[in-house]
Amino acid sequence: MIHENFDCEFYFIRHGESESNATPGFVHGVNFNSALTDRGVEQARSVGRRLRGEGVTFDRVYSSSLVRTVQTTEAMLGAMGQPGRSFEKVDALIELQAPGWRGAPVEKVYTPEFLAYKNAKGADLVPPQGESFRTVQRRTSGWLEDEIIYNEELMASEQPLRIAIIGHGTASQCLFHYIMGFDDRLITRFTLDNCSISRFRFNKEGWFPICINDSTHLNGYEGGALRPS
Repeated sequence: MIHENFDCEFYFIRHGESESNATPGFVHGVNFNSALTDRGVEQARSVGRRLRGEGVTFDRVYSSSLVRTVQTTEAMLGAMGQPGRSFEKVDALIELQAPGWRGAPVEKVYTPEFLAYKNAKGADLVPPQGESFRTVQRRTSGWLEDEIIYNEELMASEQPLRIAIIGHGTASQCLFHYIMGFDDRLITRFTLDNCSISRFRFNKEGWFPICINDSTHLNGYEGGALRPS
């Protein structure tokens, strides 16, 4: 069995509040590659302080290649006492893209007619010039399988691993759908706050969810509204 002695704990962490999160009312924000706000930086430091206080260290750290996740990762690692630590920036982990809706007001896109169509299409809805949930799930899960789950080099090691993956709201929801196999209608029906932690374990028996959207470390910082941003 390829996973006979493999044991890996995953920490999926959503980025801190971005400039798009702080500017509500748009379907996909105005700037798809927006930076963190000052509040977002402090949220990232907060998750880092929590991890350091709990004695958590990571064998591998990955981030989406977008600015807000890179900044979150850097601030988190700094607060963990690892400033300057290198990590891989992964294009496959970026947020769902819908250029045709970028900067469009919610009320102009989400008309009653469109919402009916959206509900009928579900995970197969393709936004203008963009990606469906299904497409995002394929690219994120494909990367996860190639990089970690079916990586023969990692499988050869009998040492347990702890891996951090810093990503986005909707992309993470799509990836969790792949991991847990729940109904398509639930993909967007759970919250992932800014800088929340979702933990899973993978071993020879498969996936085990530990927690989703743990944000107790934010100390009064409310999570950002969950939307592709």
